[in-house]
Amino acid sequence: MHAAPVLHDPPRLTPVGELHLCWDAFGNRADPALLLVMGLGMQLVHWPDDLCRQLAAEGFRVIRFDNRDAGRSTHLPGGRYTVADMADDAVGLLDALGIGSAHVVGASLGGMVAQTMAIRSPGRMSSLASLMSTTGRRGVGRTSPRVLRHLLARPPRTRAEAVERRVRVLASVGSTGFTQDLDELRRISALAFARDPRARDGRRRQHRAVRAAGDRTDALRQVRVPTVVVHGTADPMCHPSGGRATAEAVPGARLVLVPGMGHDLPRGAWPQLVRAVVDNACRADAP
Repeated sequence: MHAAPVLHDPPRLTPVGELHLCWDAFGNRADPALLLVMGLGMQLVHWPDDLCRQLAAEGFRVIRFDNRDAGRSTHLPGGRYTVADMADDAVGLLDALGIGSAHVVGASLGGMVAQTMAIRSPGRMSSLASLMSTTGRRGVGRTSPRVLRHLLARPPRTRAEAVERRVRVLASVGSTGFTQDLDELRRISALAFARDPRARDGRRRQHRAVRAAGDRTDALRQVRVPTVVVHGTADPMCHPSGGRATAEAVPGARLVLVPGMGHDLPRGAWPQLVRAVVDNACRADAP
């Protein structure tokens, strides 16, 4: 007997305050919401479709979206904003979709946004999963100098150059302990370029927000939502010390270190990622 296919609502734009945010969803609308928040300069398509389907098959309505200044959401040339503003965007999207509370999973910058949601809007979160992220404390979660060299390279001049440069960057921060699917990296990089050809500009503004965010450690000590922190042991973009610091700051947080995982979502690590998210969400339902 075959399992029923997971429903997919195609991407659409929804007004959130003065912005329009692009989102799509997998799974049954009656299931508990699970909101996915992506990282710096990344888009909803960087949450792999099959991973979203696996999470939806666990009984969630999985919603992924483009942050401001990324993908098909509103871009803000010349604008300045904060990680707190981005957290408010995510809460505003829940409002627009009529969702009172959601399980929230954030990766990298998305983890910072999700942490900030837990600090600022705890009543809107059922659980928090912070992936490959950090607290903002100086000295933890540092980026390897070899990765910085890629990030500081001159902007690409053609579509093909943009795709290959993105593949090089993602491969350089990716998992050493899992197989990297370079064909899939190229496909997603081409799709991301088609959705947002000027992604570099938005990424710089998002990076400015990260640099201005400061240390969340003391505020995280007040978080009471069930929390899991997932980090790869081979992450060159955000050193595992960032994950350890996050887990130490949030009372009752669980730390899951994935051997060989870098700053990406390799298929081989999905079973551990899905289990960590599902088990943490179950804690929200426990008495």
